[in-house]
Amino acid sequence: MRRLYALVIGSVLLVAILGARAFAGAGTGALGFAGSASAGTTLTAVQGAACSRAAAPFCWPASVSSNGRFLVDQSGHPYMIVGDSPQSLAVNLTTAQANAYFANRHANGFNAAWVQVLCNTYTGGRSDGKTYDGIAPFLTPGDFSTPNPAYFRRLDAMIKLAAAHGITVFLDPVDTGGWMGQIEDNGPSKDYKFGVYLGQRYKNYPNIVWINGNDFTSWNNYVDGPDVLDIAKGIASADHRHLQTVELGYFVSSSLDDKAWSHIIKLNLAYMYWPTYAEVLHAYNQTPRMPAFLGEANYEFENNTGLDPPNPITLRLQEWWTMTSGATGQMYGSDYTWNDGTNWADESHHLNTVGVRQLRYMTALFHYLPWATLVPDQSHHFVTAGYGTFSAAKGPLAANNYVTAEVNPGHTTGIAYLPQHATITVNMAAIRSAVRARWFNPTTGTFRNIGTFANSGSRRFTSPGGHSDGTDDWVLLLQATS
Repeated sequence: MRRLYALVIGSVLLVAILGARAFAGAGTGALGFAGSASAGTTLTAVQGAACSRAAAPFCWPASVSSNGRFLVDQSGHPYMIVGDSPQSLAVNLTTAQANAYFANRHANGFNAAWVQVLCNTYTGGRSDGKTYDGIAPFLTPGDFSTPNPAYFRRLDAMIKLAAAHGITVFLDPVDTGGWMGQIEDNGPSKDYKFGVYLGQRYKNYPNIVWINGNDFTSWNNYVDGPDVLDIAKGIASADHRHLQTVELGYFVSSSLDDKAWSHIIKLNLAYMYWPTYAEVLHAYNQTPRMPAFLGEANYEFENNTGLDPPNPITLRLQEWWTMTSGATGQMYGSDYTWNDGTNWADESHHLNTVGVRQLRYMTALFHYLPWATLVPDQSHHFVTAGYGTFSAAKGPLAANNYVTAEVNPGHTTGIAYLPQHATITVNMAAIRSAVRARWFNPTTGTFRNIGTFANSGSRRFTSPGGHSDGTDDWVLLLQATS
């Protein structure tokens, strides 16, 4: 459904990168920062750091935390998904272009990328599923029992290039948006065996998470649902190492809406074109408990619903609502990257965008915080008034005023995202000691000091004025001074 519209932002916001001191953030794979976390400096992610706590040079999502709330890497430390969605990369880019793409994403703080194993016109490929230079995925067209070694060697090379740049590939076995007919035609036995083939081939690669489905609107069909699940079961039978998830249908869904997947997946993917907090929290609260993440929402340079112009505020709302609602990360997307290679020169000029830069600010701030321990303030014990109206309904995102907030159990950190100019009331006792309060500007990555206050009673905070682009979203950060 995200294929309906493609609109282009005509101007690029230039952001000055200030500050000279670098320090490491909390959490495995944390991004470095240029500038300190003090008022008047810009907090911006620099190139992704090495995974210093593990033998491998990079961190990979290896398992799930004991409380079921976030991913952990191979050394047992929190792993936050910061992903892009270059779905047609394997069929549209040369290896040199893919290498340049992954290098750029690593430099911009991304650590994940959604890539299709099989890709046709639905996700920017060709009707016959071939690569740009004519390599077919199967020796017999459409027959899953005849994988073409040359095609999968190309895919191997792409995944290895991603690993060399610290990128985990969220690998989609079969694009259900474009290949559902072939999945049905092959039937349960061939579907399962194709899953076995993929599981055996990639079980020893360190940088893979399996992401089944893509705009999988027919998941509750008595044929389609079991057939796609058969592929996942085949993978699981051969690959006991890698995590799996599934994307169901638009405009709103989560993986566990189909309980048939509950014994296969370890990640709950929220898919939402309306206010993302609503579906992320829905996924966060589902059982069995597993980490929730935003797998897809509005992409940069697109307007799928016709209600949300492709402005940076649309992306910021989605991203900040997500990360202040208990997610273990999210996937960004762009019209210039999901259908890679239709014009590489054009795509390569749309990698360092305003949306990517502002995502870096958000990523950097959360890596600075104990993000994995933050708990959504669903009962409003932290932000007690002024938090607006919770809504999962269809409508322009920019019209939604709901304030999402989190506090960690140690009561050292509280964070609230105000999507519009507002005055909120905060329970200061939610922080364990004297409280340092600051505003964070999500458009520039800068802090603005408010002051230090006692951790008792209630206090009202009014967000500062509008940004240079006419929007007025702000982040309130409260931290214990001791």
